[in-house]
Amino acid sequence: MKNLILSTTALALVGGMAMADDVVRMGTEGAYAPYNFINDDGEVDGFEIDLGNELCARAELTCEWVTNEWDSIIPNLVSGNYDTIIAGMSITDERDEVIDFTQDYYPPTESVYVALSEDADLTGIVAAQTSTIQAGYVAETGATLLEFATGDETIAAVRNGEAEAVFADLDFLLPYTDEPDLMLVGEGVPLGGGIGLGIRESDTELREKFDAAITSMKEDGSLNALLIEWFGEETATY
Repeated sequence: MKNLILSTTALALVGGMAMADDVVRMGTEGAYAPYNFINDDGEVDGFEIDLGNELCARAELTCEWVTNEWDSIIPNLVSGNYDTIIAGMSITDERDEVIDFTQDYYPPTESVYVALSEDADLTGIVAAQTSTIQAGYVAETGATLLEFATGDETIAAVRNGEAEAVFADLDFLLPYTDEPDLMLVGEGVPLGGGIGLGIRESDTELREKFDAAITSMKEDGSLNALLIEWFGEETATY
């Protein structure tokens, strides 16, 4: 992943110039398909990239994409490395104490377990991506939480026997169940208040612009069409 290397002073200057030029730096992980990922051409791709570009167009802004590791994605928004987070981030009260959110652009959905066997012990060692609501949930269940920096690493942990199962968003894990060795196990768990763009608390005008753009996509059906395009006919819509 790319790392933006700028001093705090430089970041502040760049941030001011960027917004003055109607350029908004969109922070994403680039490692959580199909929400966001790096494609074969080395470019950011996925549902949230298509969505973000359309939101920027409707808000009369120019998207500039920046990738950042998940576990530091909120601190680097606050410090000015980019202007938004659009990275499959669920809206939670805890996060809302640090940053603001737009309205949700993806409805609340289930999180699920995936394992190598239907007999997997979900009270044993369970893998989850660090700093996610799924990791917090696993810790509260009494299972032994095994955290990893990326979603792909959680899958690898199940396959190599480090963990009994992985717990994550349904839409992230579901494609893996098409492979013969992995399957859904246990019951789905509804978590979070949907997925929204993270915005610095001081950037009220920017949040309002994106809220208006999301509303317009909900009203004209284009957001539902994009959800179905990336997640299939069975996905939750508005």
